[in-house]
Amino acid sequence: MSERNIAPFAHVFLKLMQGPVYEEERSYWKDILSWQTELHKYLQQTGLQLVINEADGFARIVQPENDENSDRPLPRLMRKARLTYEATLLCIVLREALEEFDLKGTGTKLYLTQKEMKERLTLFFKERHNKSKLLKDLNKPINSLLSVGILRLTREDVANKELQQYEVKRVIKALVNNEKLEEIKTKLNLHVNPVQ
Repeated sequence: MSERNIAPFAHVFLKLMQGPVYEEERSYWKDILSWQTELHKYLQQTGLQLVINEADGFARIVQPENDENSDRPLPRLMRKARLTYEATLLCIVLREALEEFDLKGTGTKLYLTQKEMKERLTLFFKERHNKSKLLKDLNKPINSLLSVGILRLTREDVANKELQQYEVKRVIKALVNNEKLEEIKTKLNLHVNPVQ
């Protein structure tokens, strides 16, 4: 394939198709900002949207829901990730932690250790059995959130996993907005404290 047939923004488009691109990825970030008009036009033709959040420093591609009245609905390119109950709970805890962090205004990146995540999770459990089961196997929900780009391992500690440190990526604010946060918290509250 000849290079002159390839769009000059192709490298950025392909990177975005792999997942969110963050401001720290300076060359991609710069190119996303400079090619954003062309990227918007191209993605719009394919039924996708480019979302750039300069305040939180990330860009991503989203696929809007199909119009119910469409004669030819587009197939889903991006599958919605189904998280387990435990991963959803951790996601909510991290989203709230990021909100608190932003209100304090002490920096731009939130880092939490596995131990800090455990401490925040314990607030959701009244029953000792459920709490100990989740906390014992916290690696599964953490790995789940690592794979979807919500967490990034920043310090590994093989000797003591509780001291491993993770960055909470700001894309979590787009994935779990305030309305969705309240909706999920209500459902979780019913799950944890069912009506008798």
